[in-house]
Amino acid sequence: MKAFVNRNIRSDMCRITFVAAGMILNVLFSFLTYYFNLPIYLDTVGTMVVSSVGGLFPGIIAATLTNVITMAFNDESIYYGIINTLIAIITAYFARSDSFKKVKKVILFIVICGALSGSLSSFVEWGLVSGSQEVFMTDFATYVTAATGMPAFLSFFLVNIVLNTIDKGISIGLALLLVYIIPDRLKEIIKISRWRQKPLTPSEIKNFKENNKDIRYSVRTRITLILVTMCILLLLAVGWIVMRVFFNNQKEEKTQMAQSAAKFAAEVVDANKIDDYLAKGESEPGYTETKNMLYKIRENAPGVIYLYVVKITSDGNGIYVFDLDSLGVDEDYGNMEAYTVGEVVPVEKEFRPYLDDLLSGKGMDAVESESATWDWMVTTYYPLVNDKGQCVAYVGADASVDYIVSYISVFLIRILLIMASVFVLILAYGLWTTGIFITYPINGIVRGVEIFINAGSDQKKMDSALRELRSIDISTDDEVEKLYNSICDMALNQAEQMRGIRKLYDETEKMQDGLIITMADLVENRDSDTGAHIQKTAAYVKIIVEGLKEKGYYAEKITPKFMSDVVRSAPLHDVGKINIPDSVLNKPGKLTDEEYEIMKTHTTAGKNIMEKAISTVEGENYLKEARNMAAYHHERWDGKGYPEGLHGEVIPLSARIMAVADVFDALTSPRVYKKAFSVEKAVSIIEEGSGTQFDPKCVEVFLENLPKAEVILKKYNEEK
Repeated sequence: MKAFVNRNIRSDMCRITFVAAGMILNVLFSFLTYYFNLPIYLDTVGTMVVSSVGGLFPGIIAATLTNVITMAFNDESIYYGIINTLIAIITAYFARSDSFKKVKKVILFIVICGALSGSLSSFVEWGLVSGSQEVFMTDFATYVTAATGMPAFLSFFLVNIVLNTIDKGISIGLALLLVYIIPDRLKEIIKISRWRQKPLTPSEIKNFKENNKDIRYSVRTRITLILVTMCILLLLAVGWIVMRVFFNNQKEEKTQMAQSAAKFAAEVVDANKIDDYLAKGESEPGYTETKNMLYKIRENAPGVIYLYVVKITSDGNGIYVFDLDSLGVDEDYGNMEAYTVGEVVPVEKEFRPYLDDLLSGKGMDAVESESATWDWMVTTYYPLVNDKGQCVAYVGADASVDYIVSYISVFLIRILLIMASVFVLILAYGLWTTGIFITYPINGIVRGVEIFINAGSDQKKMDSALRELRSIDISTDDEVEKLYNSICDMALNQAEQMRGIRKLYDETEKMQDGLIITMADLVENRDSDTGAHIQKTAAYVKIIVEGLKEKGYYAEKITPKFMSDVVRSAPLHDVGKINIPDSVLNKPGKLTDEEYEIMKTHTTAGKNIMEKAISTVEGENYLKEARNMAAYHHERWDGKGYPEGLHGEVIPLSARIMAVADVFDALTSPRVYKKAFSVEKAVSIIEEGSGTQFDPKCVEVFLENLPKAEVILKKYNEEK
């Protein structure tokens, strides 16, 4: 484990260094192209190299941080971060599918990146930074417009795409060259550094995705949704707070500017001459000079659009004393002509609640108003007081809030562009972390456990599955690693328990087989001339049952368990002879009818013995086939056998197999009442009984494997 951790530390440091080198390469190319005012950028070369070798997340890191660093010499570069980030995503996708090994795919990559970066940068440059920073691009777009007559923005858009396509073509060329130069060993270290387990191949990752199709919501999907939701909410919250604070600050600033302008204007207007100004207008001495002073005050008050002097009457009207012409100030704020001296205008509805205060000379707070005529304004009134201390009029100053809203819209777009690359970085980090620390380790554990489960009771498969499970080598230093180690320990314990159970089973099986042979020997030793009958018949039974398996006969019946049970219990087929008197069992001559009937009872006796044994041993066991063979191995295919006269496939298959083996051994073995028949003679008799005495399929496979039977016969004849 310590070696594994040290390996991870070294590979992580290598990966970090590699990403830093990619950023430095981006910044260097960006600085050179900016310094020499070149029409291309080359600020994605490092991003392409990092994404091609290190993958998606390192590429996004290099892309995002590049545009942060380049702000040191280009303030506008931060707005293009999302473009660099998208290039990292596209590059990682093409590299993962080995598309850069094909010329057509490289051309497709250049076209996609050129069109995407050209389109996005056009909107950014045209909408936010008032055109391209590159003189060459602006001049070229102007030339295209002049030559073709197409709209300026469309020309700018097309030129931007063309130049970005050229830029991305050169960039990917340099990037692929650098990737080719990088040593394969270094590339391998960088690729595997992200893994906290045995690195997965693309095919293994694809298999994980295929296996997870039945999962409605994967962990990765859930975490992705959480990250996206949180990022969007955070972006909205930050955007709203920033806009609100900025707007309030700007409105407060404009309000203060309007108040200052109104107060300053009140100092230059002679309140004692208000009535004279209303009576004589511009002919009154000092009127024109005062109006010119008001113009200068407005010019030096940024954001103040309208500056005027008005007298409020008790009937809710305002009589204008001074009103500056708004024409030529700013076309965005309307083009209303100034009111003439003495012109009466009803007080706007926004100011009516303050009418009593205005008439009493108390003034009013700043008031916001919005109309189709006056736009969105913040208005302040400052009282003009004569020498008698009477409020004779008010100086009004209107500052426009409309342009603040317009600026905030642009500001919001700028924030969104800046946050977009950060958003993608956070999302990529979340997906990367989820993948290497949760998704891939859990999928590896699931796959390993499934293989272990599918191994069943096969010890070799269990050991192999355990080795594969341990080879995942998860090292996440968290609960997932603890879970993995616990599962490995559990699987190891289960494998060892199964090994112990199998050992006990094998020992029990050997003991059972020994008891079978012992029981069979007790019977055989009473028969004076059966000569290794149980060994030979068991061997013949094995030949027949394996032959049936190979031919595909009785496939639904012949399972590995059935084959094992039949071969193991074959020696017990004559166990019923234990009840036959010696005078009948070992009679040297031909049996009488009565004696033959007694001999026939060994089948029912064998059945009874086996059923008693079965009732003693609970559950499924091989003795059931021993019972079938003991009871029915003298039944005939045509139904003329004993003890029950069963026929055809009604006779248990194990008994039909034993019938062939038993007769062949009886024919080829000497008895007190006859000599041994030749193999040819025995085969002839068995062939003759096919379909009458014997199951034809059993006879068929036995005769096809006759050489094997002859080997067994020869073996035991030589041992006599």
